[in-house]
Amino acid sequence: MKKAALHNLGCKVNAYETEAMQELLVRHGYQIVPFQEEADVYIINTCTVTNMADRKSRQMLHRARKRNPKAVVVACGCYVQAKNGQPDDCVDVVIGNNRKKDLIEILEAFESGKRIQEETIDRNIQRKEILDISHTKEYEELCLEQTAEHTRAYVKVQDGCNQFCTYCIIPYVRGRVRSRTRDSILREIRKLADNGYKEVVLTGIHLSSYGMDTEDSLPDLILAVHHIQGIRRIRLGSLEPRIITEEFVETLAGLPKLCPHFHLSLQSGCDATLKRMNRRYTSKEYYEKCMLLRKYFTRPALTTDVIVGFPGETREEFEQSKAFIDKVDFYETHVFKYSKREGTKAAAMKDQIPEEIKTCRSNELLLLSKKKQAAYEETLIGTVQEVLMEEELLVDGERYQTGHTREYVKVGQKIGENRINELVNVEIESRLQIIH
Repeated sequence: MKKAALHNLGCKVNAYETEAMQELLVRHGYQIVPFQEEADVYIINTCTVTNMADRKSRQMLHRARKRNPKAVVVACGCYVQAKNGQPDDCVDVVIGNNRKKDLIEILEAFESGKRIQEETIDRNIQRKEILDISHTKEYEELCLEQTAEHTRAYVKVQDGCNQFCTYCIIPYVRGRVRSRTRDSILREIRKLADNGYKEVVLTGIHLSSYGMDTEDSLPDLILAVHHIQGIRRIRLGSLEPRIITEEFVETLAGLPKLCPHFHLSLQSGCDATLKRMNRRYTSKEYYEKCMLLRKYFTRPALTTDVIVGFPGETREEFEQSKAFIDKVDFYETHVFKYSKREGTKAAAMKDQIPEEIKTCRSNELLLLSKKKQAAYEETLIGTVQEVLMEEELLVDGERYQTGHTREYVKVGQKIGENRINELVNVEIESRLQIIH
């Protein structure tokens, strides 16, 4: 039996695709082993969202080759798509986006086509499977029945992005918006429910665009998922502000299974910076969307992404962004330093910001985020929260079980009996029960 090891880099969509490829391998007789062990095949699902992601992708490819020089090393995903199939000499098989579903056939074709001496591999033999991603309209059909998490399942419903924010490489490596059929999604979620999963997270490269290329829509999809027996919670991936309308939020508020945790991408609280980013909304419009969510949901957890050090960002613009973040009062702010991506408009912009300034601004926002997070968690003390128990931890000899509230706050409780994958009402007595 051949051994395969997989390693994922990047977003939740990448993680979903990695697990789907793992299921394909298991179905075709491979034994899955940890990436740290020796394997016959190493598969690295790469990322290219930042320069650091590129570096980590290269590092993992070389690490795989070093672990077993005779192994077949497979590089797939966004980094190899950006490099047009030329990631590194240490790679045997290159699989771009929208071809991961063909993993088994590609491996078999490589194996049958190569000529191996007893103890060496001819490095001149390399198989490349790269589509012109910008011209495909096909949604890549991958599916899962099990996931690495035993209680929560991420379900990919959409791929691609049409936004072309000036800093972002993703539309170039993921292609245009392509929506998965509703029947395919519901079929997968029913299987997951049958296998005991109680919570699903609908995710995609640009989730808010789901259905724009078909006759479906995200609200209608959510309503359909809500009817599936066995699913107790529905969580949404990152949303764009434009989808937050009164009708949309009112619909969500009427669904008991919908979790009041909304990740609303911001990137900057300064209008001038937003315009240079091509974000297509103003800070005023964004704030109105947040207030709309708070109108229909009690204490929803609002989280966001922010980029610091975007080209041309002055100290005054940064202060405007920081003041806006303070005003919105997010539960959590994910802070990223601008990373120059060749091929994007922002890469050619004047007034690139020095790294040391980016770091200082990042640290300021991280301190603000920590303060806001603590303040939100203080509001939970004295309340009873529904927690989906996920794992067990041993702390000072005591057994704790931990899980997430509907707002995605991680909570721990001493429990004598096993309550994993059960919804448990937990009284929050202090912030010590909240785990980071």
